[in-house]
Amino acid sequence: MSLNKTREDRLPLLPLRGLLVYPSMVLHLDVGREKSVKALERAMVENNLILLCSQSEVSIEAPTEDDIYKIGTKAKVRQMLKLPNGTIRVLVEALNRCEIVEYIDNDEFYEVYAKDLFDVLSDNSENNALMRSVLKQFENYISLSKKVTPETLASVSDINEPGRLADVISSHLSLKIKDKQKILETLDVHERLEKVLNILNDEREVLELEKQINKRVKKQMEKTQKEYYLREQMKAIQKELGDKEGRAGEVEELRAQLAKIEVPEKIKEKIEREIERLEKMPSTSAEGGVIRNYIDWMIALPWSKQTEDDLDITHAEKILDEDHYGLEKPKERVLEYLAVQKLVKKIKGPILCLVGPPGVGKTSLGRSIARTLGREFVRISLGGVRDEAEIRGHRRTYVGAMPGRIIQGLKNAGTNNPVFLLDEIDKMSMDFRGDPGSALLEVLDPEQNSTFSDHFIEQPFDLSNVMFITTANAVHNIPRPLLDRMEMLYISGYTEIEKLEIAKKYLLPKQRKEHGLTDDQLVVDDKMILSIIQEYTREAGVRNLEQQIASLCRKVVKEVVSTDESKQVTVSTKDVEKYLGPSKYRYSLAEKENQIGAVTGLAWTEVGGDTLTIEVTVMPGNGKLTLTGKLGDVMKESAQAAFSYTRSKAKELNLEPDFHDKYDIHIHIPEGAIPKDGPSAGITIASALISALSDVPVSKEVAMTGEITLRGRVLPIGGLKEKALAAHRAGIKKVLFPEENEKDLNELPETVKQDIEFIPVSHMDTVLEQTLIQ
Repeated sequence: MSLNKTREDRLPLLPLRGLLVYPSMVLHLDVGREKSVKALERAMVENNLILLCSQSEVSIEAPTEDDIYKIGTKAKVRQMLKLPNGTIRVLVEALNRCEIVEYIDNDEFYEVYAKDLFDVLSDNSENNALMRSVLKQFENYISLSKKVTPETLASVSDINEPGRLADVISSHLSLKIKDKQKILETLDVHERLEKVLNILNDEREVLELEKQINKRVKKQMEKTQKEYYLREQMKAIQKELGDKEGRAGEVEELRAQLAKIEVPEKIKEKIEREIERLEKMPSTSAEGGVIRNYIDWMIALPWSKQTEDDLDITHAEKILDEDHYGLEKPKERVLEYLAVQKLVKKIKGPILCLVGPPGVGKTSLGRSIARTLGREFVRISLGGVRDEAEIRGHRRTYVGAMPGRIIQGLKNAGTNNPVFLLDEIDKMSMDFRGDPGSALLEVLDPEQNSTFSDHFIEQPFDLSNVMFITTANAVHNIPRPLLDRMEMLYISGYTEIEKLEIAKKYLLPKQRKEHGLTDDQLVVDDKMILSIIQEYTREAGVRNLEQQIASLCRKVVKEVVSTDESKQVTVSTKDVEKYLGPSKYRYSLAEKENQIGAVTGLAWTEVGGDTLTIEVTVMPGNGKLTLTGKLGDVMKESAQAAFSYTRSKAKELNLEPDFHDKYDIHIHIPEGAIPKDGPSAGITIASALISALSDVPVSKEVAMTGEITLRGRVLPIGGLKEKALAAHRAGIKKVLFPEENEKDLNELPETVKQDIEFIPVSHMDTVLEQTLIQ
């Protein structure tokens, strides 16, 4: 572009930040930059003319040529005023568009050669139509936007020049600088009007959308404010009436409860969310009851509350001895736990399993452990439980849903570290409702139970502080994975001497108190109690013994009440039958005389050890072998093995070589209604068979247990302690047992080892030497 560079074309330049000036505009500008101030001063000295061009970026403090738009507006400076803060306020009147042709090298201020630009007019009729459309749209814009006053519309409507109309309307629109610059650079008036019309259309759509959004927001806010106002009114009314009913009072009460308890942050957030849900729920909603029930459970659980352990070992030992007589191994294990706790402060709760016959004190030992530690005690019975939900709870979407028994027990205990007794763990079963045994795997695993998940609670609960104790009568019914997680403590049963001490120290005082008797009103001696133990009970534990003592107390109470309440009743051995009736069991189960073909065997049952007599009768016949007494497959095989051994050793045992062809043999084990099975009757059957065939009696003082091989070797058995206790109860003097079980003798009470001679045997020859009386 060529230009004759005259003095009139040379103008000082004022760069504008965030502002664009259209021709015909009159406005005030605040100028603060040094170069801009000097440019104004030059303009005032020369002809009051200055070029106003916008910067492309507002943030640039010292713009270069590339940062300033080429097309701007020539303006006349009408007034200039210095302000106290150092800036200059200047009043300018915009004249016409101008284009920068060339920058003049000037360090003090921006100075350029500029060329005037003029509007390009086209068809007037079309421009008139466009002007009307633009004015109409601008009117709509003003009605939607509150930024432009209606007076502005009146002043704009009087403009007849299409180019000036486009400029004035553009100056009132909230546009970006680059969009305003495009309109400024458009010299064709028709094109400029079209651009303004498009912009007005777009702005109108945006403003209409904003209006709709604002209307919705306002409506929502009005609704929320109304609800808030009404709630506040309701609270005020309820407060005035002292009425805490209704959802608001309920929510307030729950929040107060939550503030009082200590819970992990994550759990607290969960409870707060549920309270908020409850607050928004209508009071008639059925789901409100479900949420309230859930919140009550979450608040009631002892998330952080626990009792402090009493780790005084001497005191603990004293309590255990007070509560239980004997049970040395379980007591020792509890004291070991306390000692470890005292040193390391925190140990993953051990899972103890107390295994033993009924009535030996498994449950009461668990209660004593809790008392020893100073912890709360929780007991749940798993007998007959067959639903997994009993352990893990139901989903709270179900009607009547509740947490499982573990969470319920913790709530009842009120602490997160009670002693938790799972009674009868071997009596669980499974069906279509799930396997509760598998659900217990998580509970009884110290590595997993720190994040136990109950279906109802839906949040992990830490069970690692709980001391779990389980009880069982037999181990073989417990699933193997569950068994691996527990430490077995076997409680075999009591000797007669131990039962006597238990009756004197625990059972008799307890029953005296329960029946309202004093020590003076009922006097018994040791012989009388021993008589009850031997003639009226036959058990490993002491439950039946306590029942007999309770029966004795009732009879004495009746006698005292019907005669003289100060009367003293002394019960001796000869009076036992008067109070308890005829004796139920023989004084001794050992044979009174030496018998041919009858041998006392020792058996293990789920209720402890027991003695059983194996009888063999030989009759003329053709070699038929008959087995009776409701025997299981294992015992039948033991009888077959004993018979084959006897046949193979007939010559060495001085038996008739063809006895299996000439005689029928009948092996019978009395009490045929009771099932009997197990691999420990082999040497007993063989001894009875050889005694019957050789017509040699068996010693009445001998009892035995052990399995036999076809070559006569004696195999080891289980339950030696229980069997030894049964032999002791029966008055047996000599017990033959497999040599490989000799290590089990260490578990026997000293009184049993003193009264019974234990003879280890490894072969049938040794058995016969000890049993047959030649």
